[in-house]
Amino acid sequence: MDKLEALLNRLKARQRELIVQAAEYDLIPADSTLKRIAELENVIAAVEAVADEEADRHRN
Repeated sequence: MDKLEALLNRLKARQRELIVQAAEYDLIPADSTLKRIAELENVIAAVEAVADEEADRHRN
């Protein structure tokens, strides 16, 4: 569980970095940046789902 939480924290931190960097400019971020942010969101959701499954498994 700790490893999943550590991974989740790293993914969220990276996504936040990209968002903050994108906000520094008055332009719409590049498509590649938007794609990376969206891909990270999908991976974050997947890791959260696995973490929830692991938590449920340990409770039973």
